[in-house]
Amino acid sequence: MKRILLTLLLLFGTCTVAVAVDLNDGIAAFQSEDYATALAKLTKAAEAGNVDAQGRLASMYAVGHSVPQDFVQAYKWFNIAASTATDKEERDRSVRNRDLVSGKMTPNQITEAQRLAREWKPKK
Repeated sequence: MKRILLTLLLLFGTCTVAVAVDLNDGIAAFQSEDYATALAKLTKAAEAGNVDAQGRLASMYAVGHSVPQDFVQAYKWFNIAASTATDKEERDRSVRNRDLVSGKMTPNQITEAQRLAREWKPKK
């Protein structure tokens, strides 16, 4: 039993470290204007469930920074970040940003974004 617990702890700890590395690499790439790498790293971290990466990725889609502007993807990622954030301030910021983006969307786009967010599952 102890062996199984130790294995699980090591496995989850490694996953968390890998996600943090992707987030940090994505931020560094964005700051150095390597937007292709930033998009890849932030997407990977966001898909793994990192709330910070989800918010940053949503912002990129919202303003079209290094990606085509896509309000559906922005809303989806802000919505996911809001629903997974454990910090109240971070959750409130994601909700505010999601609501700002929704003001630029059609009802059909909002429905699609909500569906995508609802169907999202973190990738490990």
